[in-house]
Amino acid sequence: MKMKSQATMICCLMLFLATECSHYRSKMHIKDGDKPQHPEGKLKTGRIQEKCHGPCITTSNCSQPCAQHFRGEIGFTCHQNKWQKSTETCTSLSVETLFKDFNSASRLSLAASSIPVHVLDFRAPEPMESVAQGIRRNCPVDYACILDVVKSSEATSGNIAFIVELLRNISTDLSDNVTREKMKSYSEVANHILDTAAISNWAFIPDKNTSSDLLQSVNLFARQLHIHNESENIADELFIQAKGLLINHNTSEKKFNFSVSMNNTTEGILGVIEIPRQELWKLPPNASQAISIAFPTLGAILKEVHLQNVSLPRPVNGLVLSVILPEQLKQVLFTFEKINKSQNARAHCVGWHSRKRRWDENACETTLEIMNKVKCLCNYTNMVMSFSILMSPKSIENKVLDYITCIGLSISIFSLILCLIIEAMVWSRVVVTEISYMRHVCIVNIAVSLLIANVWFIINSNFYKKVQDSNWCVALTFFSHFFYLSLFFWMFFKALLIIYGILVVFRRMMKSRMMAIGFAIGYGCPLIIAGTTVAVTVPEKGYMRPDACWLNWDNTKALLAFAIPALVIVAVNLVVVLVVAVNTQRPSIGSSKSQDLAIIMRISKNVAILTPLLGLTWGFGIATLIEDTSLIFHIIFALLNAFQGFFILLFGTIMDRKIRDALRMRMSSLKGRSRAAENASLSPTNGSKLMNR
Repeated sequence: MKMKSQATMICCLMLFLATECSHYRSKMHIKDGDKPQHPEGKLKTGRIQEKCHGPCITTSNCSQPCAQHFRGEIGFTCHQNKWQKSTETCTSLSVETLFKDFNSASRLSLAASSIPVHVLDFRAPEPMESVAQGIRRNCPVDYACILDVVKSSEATSGNIAFIVELLRNISTDLSDNVTREKMKSYSEVANHILDTAAISNWAFIPDKNTSSDLLQSVNLFARQLHIHNESENIADELFIQAKGLLINHNTSEKKFNFSVSMNNTTEGILGVIEIPRQELWKLPPNASQAISIAFPTLGAILKEVHLQNVSLPRPVNGLVLSVILPEQLKQVLFTFEKINKSQNARAHCVGWHSRKRRWDENACETTLEIMNKVKCLCNYTNMVMSFSILMSPKSIENKVLDYITCIGLSISIFSLILCLIIEAMVWSRVVVTEISYMRHVCIVNIAVSLLIANVWFIINSNFYKKVQDSNWCVALTFFSHFFYLSLFFWMFFKALLIIYGILVVFRRMMKSRMMAIGFAIGYGCPLIIAGTTVAVTVPEKGYMRPDACWLNWDNTKALLAFAIPALVIVAVNLVVVLVVAVNTQRPSIGSSKSQDLAIIMRISKNVAILTPLLGLTWGFGIATLIEDTSLIFHIIFALLNAFQGFFILLFGTIMDRKIRDALRMRMSSLKGRSRAAENASLSPTNGSKLMNR
């Protein structure tokens, strides 16, 4: 009790002299396996106001002060009529609390002048010396004097920002003689804010560069480390491991093997770094060193703040592995074990570009990928020293779908070309009436639109990586958008013709007027929609997706300019098919079972013919938009739409009796002409003419 009262007096004296008493409070030491959780998955601190007072208006902001013993504030944003926390700068750490075990006079002579005041968001203390000088004075050998304070602090957003700034200052000011003991203490400090329980609080730090700063600071500090043994385990914390090797040009191929768990219970995730023998040949005879660092949780923390589309999810699916190598070495081999081992979790080998603060897919290439592991060959530079693998969880990647799409599009393109050839051959024989003329105009334009759209799809799929950063990608996206919309609007016009043929019997519209309406709908509407989409979204750089030449979804929702018209047309055309089915059924009194069966067959035939011609197969695309949809829906959707050109040839051309009759007559006339020409060439008269010549 006596010691406690003395501590209270000292704290009050500190409060009077330095306007703070934040270091005197009950701190919870977060031990492995004993991490108190907030009900929403955040660290429980008891200091956060759940909401602001007053009305919540969309996009409005407010702030609340932190609870007692914390400096800073909590920012809230109104979203969907609810206050949601957006930023937090609550911190209990300061340079004074780092050196609290020393006498008060010494404590008041230390400072965080190298730590920006705006990051910590509290009143600036009196002019004081740097934190580096405080460490040099109190624990120059191993930084142990700051460990207890840091590890006993709660990993709030404000404290995380403070610790990252602390580590950055150490990396820049205390990296002149980095020993194994210093690196171990440094790793212990970093480990505290890399805890899985602290991940969610990184999102509320106002400075989005903080996670990148941490990675860069660790790499910078490790670069100055001097190792003495051939192989050393430098740091072995739960959320950061570091190893070192001595290498030279005679060294055989070297490996770093890591097995790091994501938390206390799960099995370790493997990561291997290999320095190829041909790279080691580049080293001089004298010994050089290689240092590697593994981060199991940093992938979930890193923010790509300079990515064009920051809302695009690019989850890391393995360890983040850093290497510090001699300048002569340029290539490194990595083996990553996947965290998500789903067969649909396709991997992309990447390197973290410290200047651009984003994952660079050009830094690595994938050399091997199996279900559980990925091998990457990566280029090492001073700007790209950390590597991992990304995955795209929202896209279904499956070889079956690739094969279906490739084979289906090939058959579809061939079928559409054949369809157009047949239409050209029988055109004069089948366009007898206005309705039949417009019907075949629709089929021809549907085939042309789908053919060109399929060609653009193939171009996009194969060349988007080469043209993604140029105006060519805008052109590819525009024409794909335009011709797919044309396909749907010509299907819509065909549905209108069907309704017109059913409802209007005695009065017919002029062919020229029907043609004008058809082309206005089939090409005019798509041009307006596609052109407006380009004009609105290109200035904001939100027209295309970052990973493909196709309409953006995450930023501007430009994809709705295709999805909404397509789905509305599919819905309208479905109603038309139902109307045709009802109109086909002509019940009569006393009808027999054979007549009923004939009606059912006629309805089924009409539905089968109209389904591909009116684009109803695209309705299955709705199921594929739902997350965690079964793969079978994706396969059905791919089958029906990849083979749509074949279905148009089959149901729109071959199964049409009039086209078959006209084609038969056309072939007969061609045979007749060939026989007549052959007979004429063999006739005596023709022979005498040839002789006379």
